[in-house]
Amino acid sequence: MVRQRRGSPVLGGLMVLALAVLPGGAWGQTSGVPAAGPVDVPTLAGSAPLEEVRPPFAVLPAVVAVVPGLVLHGLGPLVAGDTGTAKRLFLLEGAGFGLLAVSGVPIAMSGASRRVIGPLYAVALTGAGLISISTLANLYAAVSPAFSPGMVAQRLPPLELELGYQYADDPSFSYRHFVSLGAMARLERVRLEAGARLSPDDGNLRVRLGGAYRLLGGPDGARGGADGSALDLELGALAHRYPTERFTLAGGEAFLRGRYDMARFSPRMAGSFAEMGVGMTVQRYVYAGPTDDMLFEQLLFTFGYGVYLGRGGPFRGEAMLYYDHRKDDFPGGIKAGGGVPGYVGLRGRVLLTERWGMSADLQAGSALVGRLSLVYALGGEP
Repeated sequence: MVRQRRGSPVLGGLMVLALAVLPGGAWGQTSGVPAAGPVDVPTLAGSAPLEEVRPPFAVLPAVVAVVPGLVLHGLGPLVAGDTGTAKRLFLLEGAGFGLLAVSGVPIAMSGASRRVIGPLYAVALTGAGLISISTLANLYAAVSPAFSPGMVAQRLPPLELELGYQYADDPSFSYRHFVSLGAMARLERVRLEAGARLSPDDGNLRVRLGGAYRLLGGPDGARGGADGSALDLELGALAHRYPTERFTLAGGEAFLRGRYDMARFSPRMAGSFAEMGVGMTVQRYVYAGPTDDMLFEQLLFTFGYGVYLGRGGPFRGEAMLYYDHRKDDFPGGIKAGGGVPGYVGLRGRVLLTERWGMSADLQAGSALVGRLSLVYALGGEP
């Protein structure tokens, strides 16, 4: 017998609409700030150095960006005289709170009814994502003039392999140590990925296969001067076996992920980017013994703010602070708000040379998970 927990369809267009709130739209140009901005940001090729259009660092705007700028985003740039950036940050923060209000009221009035909760949670998470992005953008804008920003990698190798170690401190399970394996292939506008986490002691095994198609934006393998703004359609399948607990989780998912280069938003934010994605997964728990199998749907949602690492040459990569709404991964969900929140994480991936690099991830939910991997690149220029 299979029991079903029904969920509402996810509104995939929410993420695109959220990115459209950013001035100029996410896809209007391949590089630079839209015409509404106070200063054009030059492209990476055949233009003046980026530092020539970036504002100088000042202590007072940086202080104001923290207090009271963490409450009223945009005060730092406003004190610095950058009214264009200030207005856009205020707009971004206001849009986030507006979406929270629009979704929060019907959630409360309906008693979180399953008939409407899926789309309403997607709207609420979009609002939370915009507020979080504006918060981090506000801080980045305050400190970024003090250093040279990183640049998006203009080319990435066609194949990357990784081997590493993962530690999971989960009070619900006794196993802690995992071998981490991964592979990533880039084929023009297509990206293929595979990953596995195996606990040698317990035999706990999680395998994920996935792929993505670049709908908008330059391909990772050869951007040709374009910035990092992109829109990807991702599909994936996973299986997670729990031999000690005697059950297996398996499912498939579809996801729409967008990235917006914040240099389009303001010269102060060159070298940083924002991400947001929404999707849905259908999963099945298969139990050994008399327990009934269970089929259910889960809303997938993520948002984050990151920075590019490197300014050309073999050293290139990125790091991002993010939130992920899913609860079926090793970190689980944060034990708050009735089990609604997912987990927060910090991840980075960098190629130190043409061939060797590192990948790391730290995640905190109901469990604390850390991973460190060695990356080896194949193909491309030696």
